[in-house]
Amino acid sequence: MSDSTEHTERLRSDDMEMGATEAVQRHVSRHVIERQAVSQRKLDFEHRRPRWLREMMAEATGVFFYVYPGLASTASFLLNDAEPAFSSIFQIGWAFAIGIALAIITCAPTSGGHFNPAITICFAFWQGFPWKKVPYYIFSQVFGAFIAGLLLMGQYHVQISAFSKASIEGGKGMVYNGGPANILCTFPAAGQTNLGYLFLIEFMVDAFIGIVIWAALDPANPFVSPFSAPFIIGLAYANMIWGFAPISISTNLARDLGPRIVAAIFFGGEAFSYYNYSWIALLVNIPATLFATGYYELLMRDSLKKIGTGRAVHVDGEEGLMRHITKTGCLQVEMGTTAVLRKGDSMA
Repeated sequence: MSDSTEHTERLRSDDMEMGATEAVQRHVSRHVIERQAVSQRKLDFEHRRPRWLREMMAEATGVFFYVYPGLASTASFLLNDAEPAFSSIFQIGWAFAIGIALAIITCAPTSGGHFNPAITICFAFWQGFPWKKVPYYIFSQVFGAFIAGLLLMGQYHVQISAFSKASIEGGKGMVYNGGPANILCTFPAAGQTNLGYLFLIEFMVDAFIGIVIWAALDPANPFVSPFSAPFIIGLAYANMIWGFAPISISTNLARDLGPRIVAAIFFGGEAFSYYNYSWIALLVNIPATLFATGYYELLMRDSLKKIGTGRAVHVDGEEGLMRHITKTGCLQVEMGTTAVLRKGDSMA
């Protein structure tokens, strides 16, 4: 008891009648180091920094953040003969999922967090994202994935060189499913030569992910908060990796193209020509995601509910919204437009 009293007295507070908790909280607040004030020089520098440069760096960094741990987990899996102590398909899925969540949390406040050329195109097509930004967003995304693949090759150089040597001596080459180049990008297994079959798998996987992304970003969705959206999107990717990675899936043009270029540099042009598969890995993601987001926009989107949550407005303002509600007769309007919408939401 005396020891406790001694420590309490060290707070040097005359406010002990408030209670120990309040005294400690006040003591802590008195000793917090103030953050350094923002200088005018810093503000001037940030003002002069081009907006497009910030967006490009954010997109490249975000793709790097999710591709880098995913490739590292894949490398650990393949270089150790699929030994569960080092990695597994389950762990690879989590590596990509957590990487995507961290990429969104870290970089989305700057660029919007697309990290996928198909998503950038869909934002431009459905949500009014400027088309003039699409090319440099896609370039940045591919560049981020390229740097991730290049860095991984440097870090695992010794192990990959030994793996490549053993693979060549075994008569397998370096470009095949489960081979050295497979660390960087996907290839079909020897028996998976039916391109239509591979197209269907890639299309459905990408469509699944696209619908989840669009639903997670829907402001009218009551089940998704801004805090949970990054993890939901990451889990959608992991879900498909767990189910279809053994068959070969890409899920993202940038994630595949950047490391595939690295694979071509180190393992030869067969990285693009193997079984004529690369076009599926690179291009199917775009029409599949357009299909998925179109499916959501045309058949599942509830824009009236989005307006009701205050996250959107009618193009003609309150007058246009009142006109729509009156025309459709969905609710009585004497309360006022905003009240009607909110009541409609609660009734739903």
